[in-house]
Amino acid sequence: MAALLQNFRNTIIVSVLLALIMVAGYYVHRTSDGAFWEALFRWMHVFFGILWIGLLYYFNFVQIRVMPQIPAELKPAVSRYIAPEALFWFRWAALATWVMGLILAIDRGYLLQAVTLGLTEHPIVLQHTFIGVGMWLATIMFLNVWVFIWPNQKIALGIVEADADAKAKAARLATLFSRTNTLLSIPMLVTMTMNQTIFG
Repeated sequence: MAALLQNFRNTIIVSVLLALIMVAGYYVHRTSDGAFWEALFRWMHVFFGILWIGLLYYFNFVQIRVMPQIPAELKPAVSRYIAPEALFWFRWAALATWVMGLILAIDRGYLLQAVTLGLTEHPIVLQHTFIGVGMWLATIMFLNVWVFIWPNQKIALGIVEADADAKAKAARLATLFSRTNTLLSIPMLVTMTMNQTIFG
């Protein structure tokens, strides 16, 4: 067992295989195809969302706050090895979360109502307003990752050539947009977690 757990790739492969066995079990005992696909999309949405927001919180709760305390000779280890790897998973998890959420909204039949915050309905359906707010917050966060955080991090980390001033400016911008995402994440998570329980 230790040999399995010491190898990250093998650990993930076994975990995914166990998950797929459980998914197959749900498929066999499904009440309808629609319910199964909705459950599958929700599982993937939650998995990728945990990966995305977990890394967002790692950056903001740990890395950004602790970096000033790290001795100068040790900082390259973070900026050369840890940050690029974390940013890889961060940006692709953001994309996958957003896409799975979009598929889930289409599958559940409320995409248009959510995007318009329920305002196209008479009377307004608050369930669609709340989930729509969450979807818009998540969309802003997703765009922040791909349009502002990742491009600026590439400069700040030296993946893209730039002078010291450009790197400092890019690092500051990446931090500000990352903090914006942290600010938006908590109310976004309220809508994502409470909506179905409150409204059914």
